[in-house]
Amino acid sequence: MIDGDRDHASRRPSDSRRKSNEMAKTLALPKEQLVKKALTQMQNNLADSTWTDRQKLALTCRILFENGHDSGLAGQITARGPQPGTYYTQQLGLGFDEITADNLLLVNEDLEVLEGHGMANPANRFHSWVYRARPDVNCIIHTHPLHIAALSMLEVPLQISHMDLCPLYEDCAFLQGWPGVPVGNEEGDLIAGALGDKRAILLSHHGQLSTGASIEEACVIALLIERAAKLQLLAMGAGTIKPIIPKLGREAHDWIARPKRHAAAFNYYTRRILRQHADCLN
Repeated sequence: MIDGDRDHASRRPSDSRRKSNEMAKTLALPKEQLVKKALTQMQNNLADSTWTDRQKLALTCRILFENGHDSGLAGQITARGPQPGTYYTQQLGLGFDEITADNLLLVNEDLEVLEGHGMANPANRFHSWVYRARPDVNCIIHTHPLHIAALSMLEVPLQISHMDLCPLYEDCAFLQGWPGVPVGNEEGDLIAGALGDKRAILLSHHGQLSTGASIEEACVIALLIERAAKLQLLAMGAGTIKPIIPKLGREAHDWIARPKRHAAAFNYYTRRILRQHADCLN
């Protein structure tokens, strides 16, 4: 082989590479078709969680505890109960790391205990208002995590400017004024109204509230809003946050914020947490 032929041969793709290119069926497909294909695959392959609601709530409390949402006895988690106007919640006096499937309470809208022992946090009252305003919500998580609390002191809204955070893109409300401790009906009406149709809300000088059609979704959103606040504070310390293109933000929102994705993420967090907190399922 002369030098020219040798150089030409070295530039040709190998037989295996040519065969690979010939076998590929999706490299010319438009993005819309690839998205549709991926969603079908996720629907068929990602497993749903199989825990009971009580177990999911206990698992969520431990997941939140290990991911920066612990603030002593502050914060509540609730999920709709078996009868209208009832919901499960943790008893006042226990931290998130002490919640088990067995020590949860079932209460009514007046916070009267229907099942279990002890009392609910009086701040649970505003959950009743949110549930009344939002029939689509089946779980509410209210916490005071460190970075959310710090951002809330600045009285600025949450800025969503990163792909991972896009389930909150145009889906996180903001309450600038602080009404005081949320144990009255006035605060419940105010917070429910400020939340509107959003999944989450940043409460100035207070904390965050995340909601979900499922416990899994609310758990994932609560973890995400704290990460969003942390990233925002880091970015603000380095410069000016640049916005993402709205069309792309909405596209990413709809791509990530899906029940199957929430269930898969919850299952992952559950596997992690059970290595340390298997007692929560008692």
